[in-house]
Amino acid sequence: MTVFITGFPGFLGRALLPRILARTGGDALCLVQPKFAELAARRVQELVSSEPELDGRIRLVEGDITRPGLGLAGDTDLPDVTEAWHLAAIYDLAVRRDLAMRVNVDGTRNVVDFLERWPNLDRLHYFSTCYVSGRFPGAFRESDLECAGPFNNFYEETKHLAEREVRRRMADGLSATIYRPAIVVGDSVTGATQKFDGPYFVMQWLARQPRLAVMPVIGDPTMTCVNVVPVDFVLDAVAYLSGLPQSRGRTYQLADPRPLTVAEMLQVLGNATGRRVVRIPVTRRLAKAAVRHVPGVYRLLRIPAEGVDYFAHPASYLTDNTDADLEGSGIAVPRFDKYVDQLVGFMRANPELGSQAMA
Repeated sequence: MTVFITGFPGFLGRALLPRILARTGGDALCLVQPKFAELAARRVQELVSSEPELDGRIRLVEGDITRPGLGLAGDTDLPDVTEAWHLAAIYDLAVRRDLAMRVNVDGTRNVVDFLERWPNLDRLHYFSTCYVSGRFPGAFRESDLECAGPFNNFYEETKHLAEREVRRRMADGLSATIYRPAIVVGDSVTGATQKFDGPYFVMQWLARQPRLAVMPVIGDPTMTCVNVVPVDFVLDAVAYLSGLPQSRGRTYQLADPRPLTVAEMLQVLGNATGRRVVRIPVTRRLAKAAVRHVPGVYRLLRIPAEGVDYFAHPASYLTDNTDADLEGSGIAVPRFDKYVDQLVGFMRANPELGSQAMA
């Protein structure tokens, strides 16, 4: 059995690969961009060093999801693939639309087209995002997609279009499972993460201030929630759900069923950073315009305009499929206030990390 994976050596691919191979007992074929070939080879060696049973079971092949045929020569010798994981995408709220369309939409279409060469393919596992909802005003279900509201950014729009492509192929007979994480932060035990974005922008802003810290707040912070999940929950949930027969054809929103409101999140972050937070009301439009156009505002806050929207996001996320199929597994979203200290500790110990994703 061979598993085909895109997005290696990105964090998700690197972390999931040993779990996938442990479940399948087979080998892996990882599609790698040429510019990441050396890094990918080092990551394979690191995996083999920590888990010797992976030795000889991971093959790297250079290609590009933005090209038809994934940029592979027609005579490339490839094994028969029985399971595929499409993880490669641009995870960047400020991404240009042309780049996001090329990677997220065209790339997904090219991957699904390429999978047709393997008649024994049993299933595709596809990583989407909860934010295919756009600014949908209410509870967004795992079966919902077409009812999405206006999009906050091109990342959301193109991930929505990409998931539509996967669902269209599923209607034509493709066996697939779709995973939609919410905002993903570091490990709930170690705090480790690969980049600082989302809630980390607020942590960093508070940490740079004196003990009495001001925070611009949009709308009513007691009515809007911020849905955050730690990366270990996402990995554990996906590794478990992918092995269930009933997960075939399902969509899973990997979100917190009881997320904190913005007000509660700020209180927790204030406690974790040792700050008393004073909320300053502003409108969403004014906050974004100030960050984009007023000299010095972005340099002061270091919060991108695209991140502002998620502190006044009208959609909430139902997790019926996830809750039902994780029942009895022991896998659940921990409360944010129970692991926030680990996130802040890792952030303070690793100031060199930035907010850029691999692309």
